[in-house]
Amino acid sequence: MTRCAWVRVSAMVLLSLAAGACVSSRSGQVYTRDDALRAQSAELGFVERVSPVRIEGTRSGAGTVVGGVAGGVAGSTVGSGRTAGVLGATVGAVVGGVVGTVAEEGITRSNGLELTVRLDSGRVLIVVQEDDEAFAIGDRVRVISAPDGKVRVRH
Repeated sequence: MTRCAWVRVSAMVLLSLAAGACVSSRSGQVYTRDDALRAQSAELGFVERVSPVRIEGTRSGAGTVVGGVAGGVAGSTVGSGRTAGVLGATVGAVVGGVVGTVAEEGITRSNGLELTVRLDSGRVLIVVQEDDEAFAIGDRVRVISAPDGKVRVRH
């Protein structure tokens, strides 16, 4: 593989890693570094309803950039001559950007749960979070509220 090809492959790998870093969790079990060592309040209640939902994926632009670069690099190798290479890179970048945008949203999309919880105080909350913990009607749960407004339901 030529030096130029190695540079192109390395750039695509680095951009792919950067795109992966933009993904954030909507799990009730995952905490950010900023959540650690911060007081959070909890209220107790019972699950009244559990409904499956779809949590849309991210559209950070990272997929567009990675797809555009990959498409541009791939397109530049099509045809012979300077004009064909430029045209191929341009078309490849546009198509790659569109594919990258769709791929990012699809890869980061997740299954979720809409949980209706009746708190012991009588108040009813509805919380949506990733479907990575099993809940059933009647389960005794904690509704954990962070100072930044994030709320999660845990057993």
